[in-house]
Amino acid sequence: MIDLRTGTKIWIAAGVTDMRRGFYGLSAQVQTVLNAQPYSGHVFVFRGRRGDQVKLLWFDGDGLCLFSKRLERGRFVWPKADSGTVALSRAQLSMLLEGIDWRRPERTFAPPLAV
Repeated sequence: MIDLRTGTKIWIAAGVTDMRRGFYGLSAQVQTVLNAQPYSGHVFVFRGRRGDQVKLLWFDGDGLCLFSKRLERGRFVWPKADSGTVALSRAQLSMLLEGIDWRRPERTFAPPLAV
């Protein structure tokens, strides 16, 4: 997994993205569509039309990194919006990459009240 520094934001690009895009195409999309800087150190997550593949674009300080993941079964849970961004936490990103619904995670144990 990527070792993200404290303060790094994770942004989901709502809608679908052409998964044929690479470093330059996704960087241009970050700048023009999301109005953000691809070299900011934040992570930008894009999903393809079928929903079974995502790409992450991240600047680690030395250069741009492009990560790709495709699920063999199922689809990545994605926001319903057609445009804009959604912020995620590190835990939500981990759930997203595992194919888990990151929007409503359910706890398996509720601690009892102390008083």
